[in-house]
Amino acid sequence: MGKPHFATYHAIGGMTCLIGASMVGAVGSVFLHPDFGIDKTNKTIRFAHKTSARILLFVTWLVAFSGLVTLTTDVTILGLFGVPLLALAPFVLM
Repeated sequence: MGKPHFATYHAIGGMTCLIGASMVGAVGSVFLHPDFGIDKTNKTIRFAHKTSARILLFVTWLVAFSGLVTLTTDVTILGLFGVPLLALAPFVLM
């Protein structure tokens, strides 16, 4: 169709989040799986896995919000979308 792909920060961030989630999931399944994990008791890998997943989830929320910002500038819609993310952040990210 002749349109450029990955032309916005939202598109680049979305692809980064997709690849990052796949990588975090793959590392978790190979190294930390309780039945057949290679190094399931390693605290360093477990900490890195949990921390990177939380950071990735936060970045994913930012990317989703930035995509909504490119669609609309209505403060009400942005608030209805953004306030629940901020309210749920302590429960999900900690």
